Amino acid sequence: MKTFTKSTLFFLWLIPMSFFAQSTVSGTVTDAGNGQPIPGVNIVVKGTTNGTTTDFDGLYSLANVGNGDILVFSYIGFITKEVTYSGQTPIDVILDEDAAELEQVVLIGYGSARKKDLTGSVSTVTSEDFNKGNIVSPENLLNGRVAGVTINAGGAPGSGAAIRIRGGGSLAASNDPLIVIDGLPVSNNVVGGSQSILSSINPNNIKSFTVLKDASASAIYGNRASAGVIIIETIKGSKGLKVDYNFQSGLYTIPNEVDIFSANDFRNLVTQQALVNPNINPSLLGTANTDWQNEIYRNAVSTDNNISVRGSLFDVLPVRLSVGHLDQDGLRLTSGFKRTSTSLVLNPTFLNGALKLNLNANATFEKRRFADGVEGAAIAFDPTQPVRDPNSPFGGFFEYDSLNADGSLNNILAVSNPVASLLQRNNRSTVDRYYGNFKVDYSLWFLPELTATVNIGFDEQNGDGFNELSRENSGGQLLSDGTLDGSRVEFTSYRRNTLFDSYLNYKKELGNLNLDVTAGYSYQKFRVEDFNTGELRGDSQSNQAIRAFDPDLVLAAFFGRANFSLQDKYLLTLSYRRDGTSRFSEDNRWGNFPSAALAWNISEENFLSDSSTLSNLKLRLGYGVTGQENIGAGQFNKLPYLAQYQLGQNTSQYIFGNAAITVANPSLRNEELQWEVATQYNIGLDFGLFSDRISGSVDLYRRETDDLFISGSLPDGANFGNIGPQNLGELLTEGIEVNLNADVIRNREFTWNVNFNAALIDQEVEKLVGGEDQLVGPSVGGTGGNIQLHREGFAPFSFLVFKQLYDNNGAPIEGAYADLNGDNIINSEDRYIYRNRDADLTMGFQSNMTYKGFDLSFNLRANVGNYVFNAVNAGATYNAINNNGTLSNINTSVLNTNFNVFGDTFQSDIYVENASFLKMDNITLGYTFNKFFGDTSTFRLWTGVQNVFTITEYSGLDPEIFSGVDQTIFPRARTFLMGANVKF
Repeated sequence: MKTFTKSTLFFLWLIPMSFFAQSTVSGTVTDAGNGQPIPGVNIVVKGTTNGTTTDFDGLYSLANVGNGDILVFSYIGFITKEVTYSGQTPIDVILDEDAAELEQVVLIGYGSARKKDLTGSVSTVTSEDFNKGNIVSPENLLNGRVAGVTINAGGAPGSGAAIRIRGGGSLAASNDPLIVIDGLPVSNNVVGGSQSILSSINPNNIKSFTVLKDASASAIYGNRASAGVIIIETIKGSKGLKVDYNFQSGLYTIPNEVDIFSANDFRNLVTQQALVNPNINPSLLGTANTDWQNEIYRNAVSTDNNISVRGSLFDVLPVRLSVGHLDQDGLRLTSGFKRTSTSLVLNPTFLNGALKLNLNANATFEKRRFADGVEGAAIAFDPTQPVRDPNSPFGGFFEYDSLNADGSLNNILAVSNPVASLLQRNNRSTVDRYYGNFKVDYSLWFLPELTATVNIGFDEQNGDGFNELSRENSGGQLLSDGTLDGSRVEFTSYRRNTLFDSYLNYKKELGNLNLDVTAGYSYQKFRVEDFNTGELRGDSQSNQAIRAFDPDLVLAAFFGRANFSLQDKYLLTLSYRRDGTSRFSEDNRWGNFPSAALAWNISEENFLSDSSTLSNLKLRLGYGVTGQENIGAGQFNKLPYLAQYQLGQNTSQYIFGNAAITVANPSLRNEELQWEVATQYNIGLDFGLFSDRISGSVDLYRRETDDLFISGSLPDGANFGNIGPQNLGELLTEGIEVNLNADVIRNREFTWNVNFNAALIDQEVEKLVGGEDQLVGPSVGGTGGNIQLHREGFAPFSFLVFKQLYDNNGAPIEGAYADLNGDNIINSEDRYIYRNRDADLTMGFQSNMTYKGFDLSFNLRANVGNYVFNAVNAGATYNAINNNGTLSNINTSVLNTNFNVFGDTFQSDIYVENASFLKMDNITLGYTFNKFFGDTSTFRLWTGVQNVFTITEYSGLDPEIFSGVDQTIFPRARTFLMGANVKF
């Protein structure tokens, strides 16, 4: 009996032991798409803190797992999977990609976040939503895609673009957004010989753009973030071999020309005007019929080849290598741009995903040939004269200049042959750029919730070039041997940007509260060096060589951010950044830039959680302060608080006996200059309907910029100049932004997605130095001919013009303007504010359709309320036909005004034209062959047109004039495109 009792007790003791027995589970996690292992997958026993992660080979091992426990496998971008343990081993898991989740991960400053957790105004554009067509520079991918972001790209090959987020926010300082490439903030200060900081970046390497628009989102970058931030993420390496080849070719054509008189019409015009104006001589007419605009342009061709290879070296090192070559000729004769780019990305993980390394190394080699602006000469040159003259001593080109009997140059102050100006000038540059960064993320072994990050970045640009004028050009001077000299200017230029960032990030789930805290330090240093040889004429150097070294600019900062998420419903973000800059004196060197934002995920509340209509609804409130220290060009670009001296030219020396003493001139200084500060308030609403088939956002914002950098009057004798930089200005910007996205049709064979965005903006100058008006913008009609200004109570860059008077038939009366101040005298005091250059409303619309293998997409953009001063038309008067004893063509707009004297008309409001427009930027049609080289390969052929059409009332060449004053531009081409893309 005793033995039986002992046996029974022992058996009863074994039951709970076996019931609560713990085991070690292991296995492999792979990607359902390509069968490759996934490193860094989180595996946790549901409801506990017991967990682990997969190593680089997708292997994992987890101890203390009991029967009935649920293992949760999760990884960003993949659908979470749960597996119940019942003694099986191994447990191999296959994860499927979650396309929706991939779209929800958004890059922010010094980290990333789920879109549902964002509290600021942030817009992300991924590769699936990029613009298609003639994509030469990264900003082409983004144009018209984000509400409140305007991009004004030039027409020259390799030219840059003016990018504005919510209108900028400054007057005299930089309005360019901060560009961050894979964690490396770059400077917008281009090296000599380059036209754009973005033109050296191959757009084929870009994965996404994230635009931080309000201060609550961008304040983490503090300095240079007052104009917004654009974060560029490039494509990384991956497991599994992937090859991507892209080819594109384009034919560039001139879409339209300025309306001037043809040769025959010009003959008739000259004959008629000679009857009333004795200074116009019909005998000067030639016998040719020359379209000078047609002569300076050409049909140009571009080709763009890019290949990238992604894979894993030795199954442990994800890598991506890409090479691209762009060869782009310009519409204007002799203009061209070539770019060769290489990129290497390494992104391995070690120690079961605890250690992550990211290396981005890029090298770009650019070659440019610039073509000087000759549109004005092509408009004015007599169309009855030939391009070439076999008897001309100027390289066989017709010129009004001539050689006298003694061989000296008879220089006539007339228009030069625009074709000769292009072909007899060789203006070239070469720019080499090396940039990238090395980033290390390490999750501490004793506290895996804490990750330490070190990011080291480098950006170096070297530029050199020359500008050479042929000895046969009439612009030369006669040498002693009877020949014309030419000229040559050479330059070298250097820019370097080095970065060191280090920060800690702590993420922890505390019940229903998710905590995400980041704190760190940033140090960035910029160096500038330029050398100009001066002008070399003949065998001598006529001007002194100039070497310029700007003092190094150093930016340092301490920053912190905390994100709180309670029950995924109530979100709070707090950030603080203390920035220092060497640009200001020690007393004004540091600035403090805080931000705070709240968000409420209303759709997560119980009363909406079961809604089949409303899938997302979030209310956002934001406040933040950002800084600006980039105070512009010239003396503003140096350290304005330091005593600086500039050596004079050889022509400004003092002679003491036999000694020549070069003068050192002191520069204006301001020790009180400090940070320009922008304070912004934002309220936003994000929404989604029908499982987000329709989604969008609405934002209202107000930005108050104080301590504006303004060049204003200084008291006499108080400084080394009477005008200089000061912090005495205020600017107010207010706006509304709307973004809508809809999957109109979504089925297996046919999909149609549309995106619409709109932004309404209003800017007003609230304070200037002493309340004084500031004339700005390009000069029209000679020195002092500024027709734009800043005035308190009005929009920046408003037009200051005379009010034109008209006769009873509605025709303008030449020189007749309204006496607005009532003093019976028409002078500059009668000019008034009439319109401004910036659009009140900007809109963008994108449509993408797919049907089986076909795809069709197009992009539309519209500006409403922008005005342009048409300076090309303003120069069209009958007296302008006589140009220093030669004949000049004029714009046909003179037939509408019948004006005679240019000096009396060039500031009339008749030339301020409504430049609102609707443009179709691109339309593209393609067809994709699946499984072309294998089961996972595709082959896509496509064709398209860039700059399809423009609908506008503006009478000039193009209504999209960034400065607001049209003095002719490098035309934007209409491009016919074809291309192919191969993936396997």
